[in-house]
Amino acid sequence: MANKTIIFLPDGMADEPIAELNGTTPLEYAATPAMDSIASDGRSGTLFTLPEEFPTSSEVANMSVLGCDLPTEYCGRGAVEAAGRNIVLGPDDVALRVNLITTVDGVITDFSGGHIDPADALELIDELNGAFGSDKVCFYPGVSYRNILVLSGSEFTADVKTDKPDDSHGEVVLEHLPMAKSVAGEEIAAVLSQLIKDAPAVLEEFAVNKRLAAEGKPMANGIWPWSAGKAGNLRTLQEKYGISSAVISAVDVIFGIGRLLGMDVVDVSGATGYIDTNYEGKADAAIEAIKTHDLVYLHIEAIDEVSHAQDLKLKIQAIEDFDSRVVARVLAAVGDDVNVAVLPDHPVPIALGKHTRVPVPVAVRMGGVEPDDINVFSESACLSGALGDMKADDFMNLLFLQQ
Repeated sequence: MANKTIIFLPDGMADEPIAELNGTTPLEYAATPAMDSIASDGRSGTLFTLPEEFPTSSEVANMSVLGCDLPTEYCGRGAVEAAGRNIVLGPDDVALRVNLITTVDGVITDFSGGHIDPADALELIDELNGAFGSDKVCFYPGVSYRNILVLSGSEFTADVKTDKPDDSHGEVVLEHLPMAKSVAGEEIAAVLSQLIKDAPAVLEEFAVNKRLAAEGKPMANGIWPWSAGKAGNLRTLQEKYGISSAVISAVDVIFGIGRLLGMDVVDVSGATGYIDTNYEGKADAAIEAIKTHDLVYLHIEAIDEVSHAQDLKLKIQAIEDFDSRVVARVLAAVGDDVNVAVLPDHPVPIALGKHTRVPVPVAVRMGGVEPDDINVFSESACLSGALGDMKADDFMNLLFLQQ
């Protein structure tokens, strides 16, 4: 029987040295005694989560962490998030993640629409369906700016190239229109491009955006559909490792991966996906879930969000909140009876505000395994750890196949 394990996943925490922090990273600069204790009591290394042939997206990175075989199981962000919302896709359905964005004079200035309030976002999605919805086009609400678009019809394929909105700040939206990868992708590229062109004139007339503008707040006056995909087939964690598992998060992409992998989804009241999230509620949910599951995947989105915003002060705060309000709280409750691991899914350097393909630091504390000589959890320290350079399913195999 597999040992019980909690994986702490601070999204986007890894970074690069920053001159303002005397050449340290935000993780190295922040006070993180709980994560450091995992490194000190366990073994460290790195994990490569974003292979070159796949997008630098969170679904790729988290699927890598959870041991998925990307070449055969990757199905696109849209299909993953649809699963996260319990949207059942038919064989002729193509799903895309669609961001509500802020544009000024046609330039994207905020990939999150000013971190639009979920209630306001819901109204805008309803209005978009009123303006553009049909038996072929349907928008579904997600969380805040993170929503879903489903195109239905045999003429649509997922063979279309779409750029990531958070990689395109300060650039002209119309210079990033979807492009067909083949003749089969021309129809979906044309429909998506037309929606992107038509949406701003419609969105700016909605009452929600007029109110936001009157309040001096950013309008969510554009849409950015990306990462098309169809329903895929993933091997569940029960099939691959013989374990029961649960996932705790605030965002659809993680819930979707969890559902596709057969994990129980644990909803936490007040989980927002931002720095105002219910940290303690998530920690307590993990403490309860590990009593009935072999694996608990505890995901925190806040660090990723402030990293994309290139807010150094908030990134340090979010890292310290994660350490003190989540990791320390859980460690105190579960003691040494539960194996624990901590790692980001991918880096988001403050200097860039976007994901990079650099391997992420990993620390693992497992019962009966002698620790190495690494005493802190950081990007540089983990390079010398006994776990070495991991990739593909090495991390999950370490946790569940080598016991």
